[in-house]
Amino acid sequence: MRRNQKKTLTKRSEHERLSAALHHHPGDIESGRRNHLRPQVTPQVTPQVGELLSAIQGEMSREALQAALGLLDRKSFRERYLKPALTDGLIEMTIPGKPNSRLQKYRLTPKGKQQATKGAQP
Repeated sequence: MRRNQKKTLTKRSEHERLSAALHHHPGDIESGRRNHLRPQVTPQVTPQVGELLSAIQGEMSREALQAALGLLDRKSFRERYLKPALTDGLIEMTIPGKPNSRLQKYRLTPKGKQQATKGAQP
């Protein structure tokens, strides 16, 4: 049993060492420092999502958003504008339980409002 425990401990130690190497900046490992408090960079919003954020006025349907942006292709709008904004938590559905509802509308989240304000500043 002790042999198995030793192997397990060795494997864990190796796993922890590799995990630490993957989660730290190479300079931190080489110098023996570990900096767990690196500031996280705010993800940049794509130009398309930025346009969407500035176009939303209150609650709007997909059709109204596409019209406001002058876009005709529903698939492209969904893939390049709507999905990234939803995934990043910048907009939300008014009926989240029914994403395909004909009554579905979209609105800015507090995070989206903040981002829209940043994008509007020169």
